[in-house]
Parts: sequence; C-alpha cells; structure tokens
Amino acid sequence: MSNSENQSPSTPVVEVVLDSIADWVSKYRDKISLYTQFERCGRDEVMRVAKELGVTRNELLELARKGPGSADLLHKMLIALGVDPKPDPRIMNDLERLCITCSQKKRCEHELANGTAGAHFREFCPNAFTLDALLDPPIS
Repeated sequence: MSNSENQSPSTPVVEVVLDSIADWVSKYRDKISLYTQFERCGRDEVMRVAKELGVTRNELLELARKGPGSADLLHKMLIALGVDPKPDPRIMNDLERLCITCSQKKRCEHELANGTAGAHFREFCPNAFTLDALLDPPIS
C-alpha cells in the first residue's frame, strides 16, 4: 500500500475541529503563562504593578487569571461606537478592567455580530457610563 492510501482524507469539519483545539490550547498556554509570571514576582513587585493599575493585589491576580484577549470585545465595541480605539491610557485601563470582569460577554458578542451594539450597549455593558462620556466629549 502506498503512503497516500494510508492517509485519511482531510475534511473541512476535521480541520475546523483541529483548529479550534489548537486555538484553545494556545489561549490556555497564554493564560497560564501570564498568571505564572505574577506568581514568580515578589509580593512587593505585584503590589507595585497593582498600585500602578489602580487595583488591589487580588484584583490584579484575578485579571491575570482571565488571560490575554479577555478585553478584546472592548476594542470591537469602541470601533462599533466610532470612539477612538486608543483613548487616554488611564481611561483605557479602567475600561479594560471592567471588560475583563464582565459577565455579559455572550450578549456583547451577539450585539456586536448583529451590528446592534451601539443601540443596546447601555443595557448590558459595565462601561456604558464611560463609553457615553467618550461618545460626547465636552466642547471647550
């Protein structure tokens, strides 16, 4: 039997499943890596980083557990609302912190996918107040 006869045919479904598994493994490794980095730091260093971000040490560790990409929906929301996707870093830190800990990610994804996020974000987004302020900057 030739080598090509021993290979199973590649199907789109199998490729999608394998790609999904590979993506999950990659995200899991990234998540573990960030949290592990904080575990290697001394308590004082973790406290310094937390203070710079305006959160407690425990909040910082919880944010790290969520892993990279936890605030990706925020960037999509800013674009959907026509807001500068790179506001002041202090504002961005606060927006990201709330987005990372948000319990409405499924609704957010749904609203963004349907193009209705701009009309409904005030109903579910913990950043609604700040996003409204960014939508209507004060006139000087």
